[in-house]
Amino acid sequence: MDKVRAKLAKDEIVMAAGVGRVMHHNLLQIIGIQGGFDCLWFDHEHVGMSMNDLEVGTLAVRSQGMDCFVRIAPTDYALVTRSMEAGGGGVMAAQIHTAEQAEEFVRWAKFAPRGYRGLNTSGWDGQFASISPKDFCPQANEKSFVAIQIETLTSLEQCDAIAAIDGVDLLFVGPSDLSQSLGVTGDFFNPKCIEALDRVGAACKNHGKHWGAVCVSPEHAAAMVERGCRMLSPTADVKMISAGIDAVKKQYSTYFG
Repeated sequence: MDKVRAKLAKDEIVMAAGVGRVMHHNLLQIIGIQGGFDCLWFDHEHVGMSMNDLEVGTLAVRSQGMDCFVRIAPTDYALVTRSMEAGGGGVMAAQIHTAEQAEEFVRWAKFAPRGYRGLNTSGWDGQFASISPKDFCPQANEKSFVAIQIETLTSLEQCDAIAAIDGVDLLFVGPSDLSQSLGVTGDFFNPKCIEALDRVGAACKNHGKHWGAVCVSPEHAAAMVERGCRMLSPTADVKMISAGIDAVKKQYSTYFG
């Protein structure tokens, strides 16, 4: 995640895109060739791609000079380490509820003394056993990227404590689930949702961390950037394809019934 870390360190905007249901190396390379995106995140939470899918996907992303990380449910210790061994630069936990749960997720992602990730150097991140365990562990602890999603009421209430956790690099707002948790599903500019963004922004500022989010419109992105958001995820694979089809239909509207 060197590119992402470097841009965040300069307080620059990181552009990210989600990939899930249309997980194919050609699409990933197309996104890279088109330019503009710094990283992709793979949506294992909703799609459940295989390790082979992740290995090929991360390879395609690296070929285009982009970073990537994997969003997963915080229910499987082994999936955290497998995602990084497959080539993911980090992991993002969905549906976190408490700071205690976030702390456990970080421990799953880090080797001793910070955590208790299982040691295996035979994956991509260990350069297929070409790095000694002694060198690999501190290197992996330093470079692995950990994001925690803020999309539940309790994670919002505890976002300051979550941002304070050593090893949490980024808080990531899931606006759809967060709006649902707040009882205003889909009303992203509802005062409750805006107040939530303020709260996340303040927590990250308090602890010198960054935050990101899925954005639903340019206006939504602007509202978040104003509050300190530095990772924007404006689209995903299905949305890209749908937008492309829609653009063609509008361009050739004379011929479409």
